Amino acid sequence: MAQNQTDPVEYPDVLENIKEICYNVENAKAKYRKSGDEVRIMAVTKTVPAEKINFAVKNGFTLLGENRVQEYLSKKDLYDKTAEVQFIGHLQTNKVKYIVDEVSLIQSVDSLKLAAEIDRLAGKKGRIMNVLAEINIGGELSKSGVSVEGLEELIYGISGMNNISLKGLMAIPPVGSGEEVFDKMHGIFLSVKEKSIPNVSMDILSMGMSGDYETAIKHGSNLVRIGTRLFGARKYLEG
Repeated sequence: MAQNQTDPVEYPDVLENIKEICYNVENAKAKYRKSGDEVRIMAVTKTVPAEKINFAVKNGFTLLGENRVQEYLSKKDLYDKTAEVQFIGHLQTNKVKYIVDEVSLIQSVDSLKLAAEIDRLAGKKGRIMNVLAEINIGGELSKSGVSVEGLEELIYGISGMNNISLKGLMAIPPVGSGEEVFDKMHGIFLSVKEKSIPNVSMDILSMGMSGDYETAIKHGSNLVRIGTRLFGARKYLEG
C-alpha cells in the first residue's frame, strides 16, 4: 500500500541511533561529570534530507548544525519550526549576509575579519549574534580555525564589538587524537573563562563528533556534534 503523502516518514534506524546516542551521553555524564551538568546533542545535517532531519527533531534532537550556507538555504523552509539551527561550517565573509538573521549561533568564527563582518551585518539587523571561536587545536593545515597562539587576539577583538557576543569555543580534534588533545582544549576553555573578559561568557565548549563524543564529554564538552552516528554514512555532495 502506497504511503499517503501526509503520513509521517519513519526511520527506524535513526530511532535506534537516537536511543544509543542518548544512552552513551547519559552514561558518559554519569561517569565523568557533575550531577546536573547539561550536554546538548547537535544533529549535523550535511547532505541529510529534510524529512530525515525532521524525524530526528520530532524524537528530541531539536538542535541542528549546518555546514554549508547554500545547502541550508535550500532546506531551511522544510525544517520543523521547533528546531534551533546553528552554523558550524567554514564561513566566508561574503556568505554571512545569508545566515546572520537566520541562525541562533555561529560556531566557526576563526578570524577578526569574519567577526567584524558578522558584527557589521548583525548591527544592520538590530541583533546581537552569538558566536564561538573555532580553534584549530591540532594545527592541521587542512582545517580552519584560529591557532592556539592567535586565540587571545581574536577573543579580545571580539570582546570590543557591539553586535557580537562570544559564548565559548569550538574545536575538531584530529581523528584518532589521544585524550591529551581534548584535555588541552578543555584547559584553554577554562583559562579563558577565568579571565572574566567583558562580552565573553564561555558558556559553551563545542567538541566531540560521532567517533569521539564520549571522550569529549569526559573532557568538559557540553555540546557534541553528531552526524554519521545519527543519520548513517553520508552521500557527499559536490562542492
